[in-house]
Amino acid sequence: MVHRTIVDAHVILVRDGSVLLSRRRGSCGDGMWHLPSGKLDAGESLVEAAIREAWEEVGVRIDVAGLRHVHTLHATAPGVEPRLGVFFEVLAWQGEPENREPDKCYELAWFRVDDLPTDIIAYPAAGLHAYREARPFGIIGWPQAGNG
Repeated sequence: MVHRTIVDAHVILVRDGSVLLSRRRGSCGDGMWHLPSGKLDAGESLVEAAIREAWEEVGVRIDVAGLRHVHTLHATAPGVEPRLGVFFEVLAWQGEPENREPDKCYELAWFRVDDLPTDIIAYPAAGLHAYREARPFGIIGWPQAGNG
């Protein structure tokens, strides 16, 4: 069996100490919180993906200069393909966040960065914890990862 690693771009929009999360709708993580994010499209750079996902999911415009790489996370779990999540802090954006994908997202909400909801998906939670601690790289779910 051939395994590949999916590459995801995550955007961390912070306002007044709170981070924007979306409550996912669908078969993967239904009802749980997640960051605006998505997989790279063919031929797309990480930065392009982050900018595209922010626009598609929450309707904010981001310039390349408004992104700062803050964490990379190599994640896996039983029965899923491994993922390499690249997390970008959004330093500046235009527009007011809104739920632009109601078929994939129940709602958007702001949460204190230091008080995340308990029903957040482990993958973005690990990236947000690393962001708070200024850790540039992490692993979760791999045997050598310990508790992530």
